[in-house]
Amino acid sequence: MTENLLFTPITLPNGTTIKNRFFKSAMSEGMGTREFQPKKNIATLYKRWAEGGTGLIITGNIMVDPKRTAEPGNIVFDKNSNMEILKNWANQGQQHGAKVMVQLNHPGKQAPKTVSKQTVAPSAVPLGNGLNKLFSTPRALTTSEVEELVQKFVTSAKVAKEAGFSGVQIHAAHGYLISQFLSPHDNRRTDKYGGSLENRMRFLKEIYLGMREELGKDFTIGIKINSTDFKEDGLTEEDSLKTIIELANLGLDFVEISGGTYERPAMMGATSKSTNQVFFAEYSKKLKQKIEIPVVVTGGIRSINAMNTLLNDNTTDFIGIARPLTIDPNIPNKIKQGTYTIVETTRVSTGVKKLDKIFGSLLGIVYYQVLMQNIAKGKKPKATKNAWPSLIQAVYNQGLAVLFPQRAK
Repeated sequence: MTENLLFTPITLPNGTTIKNRFFKSAMSEGMGTREFQPKKNIATLYKRWAEGGTGLIITGNIMVDPKRTAEPGNIVFDKNSNMEILKNWANQGQQHGAKVMVQLNHPGKQAPKTVSKQTVAPSAVPLGNGLNKLFSTPRALTTSEVEELVQKFVTSAKVAKEAGFSGVQIHAAHGYLISQFLSPHDNRRTDKYGGSLENRMRFLKEIYLGMREELGKDFTIGIKINSTDFKEDGLTEEDSLKTIIELANLGLDFVEISGGTYERPAMMGATSKSTNQVFFAEYSKKLKQKIEIPVVVTGGIRSINAMNTLLNDNTTDFIGIARPLTIDPNIPNKIKQGTYTIVETTRVSTGVKKLDKIFGSLLGIVYYQVLMQNIAKGKKPKATKNAWPSLIQAVYNQGLAVLFPQRAK
């Protein structure tokens, strides 16, 4: 019989206490305006997650540069941000003792042609696996541009703190810009940001250290990082471990483990059969033996027994949950009350195989975005396998651009 640790508080290295072990992992809400401001009712969505009992809530990936966004509906945190909306978002999402932290991101070359005709990256290396038709070959960033981007991340984090959010999560996973710098495949630079692992992690370290200097030791800073890129010449487990250990030694507050890129989208389906189909659990066990800061594993965790087993055997410190919380925001409260039944995510379909193949993973992305948008409107989320209602609503909200490829798979 495993001890129930789900509702045991945990204190991060900087002194911030999270009331329980439920961690809402980032999902892109698609709730940004054409000016990259969040829609006002995004606060209602986060209030519902706070009411539902989640202890630590991570926002959808917030962009640091309005000229470099990843998909329709992105939000940007910069000097032009509407602080009134941001402050209300932070306030409403942090009711009932919850903490909300902002995931900060730059897509690099992983921005489709429909969003960005000219992308940037560490090096001019195009996406492979047939994706060059959807994504432009990027332009290599100059050294001075890399240094400017470091400051953009710091500025976005400063905006998050001023708005009242409890911290930030640096997105260094899934093949986005920071992930590209870490990868020997994507990063073929010959300046101080390329070559050795020390140089390849320099961009990430400068972002972290810049934030820490600007925001102080009490502000929470975490990262999301790949365990591996699942490519022969990409980021390896060994280099991933070394990078995390380096940042942990510099005072990082938590790390969320993921994996893959648009070319190898393991984050969409990697599992470990030995641990109840939980994503990246074996890697997390290795990592937990090397660092003392909290580790988060997200994906594939459904049963209460699995949750407690992962906590008790020191595989993870938090239970990362994403899409199930769009179907039922009350999962943590239901577990506490003893009324929880496993929430299964569904694969939606248009009912036409050819259309399903054309749209690919876009169907799922749009479906869960619409569920979040409906919660933001005060509606009760309604699970379905029919993709048409969410597609129609997405087109109404964001226009035809939402139907074009946003991600690889």
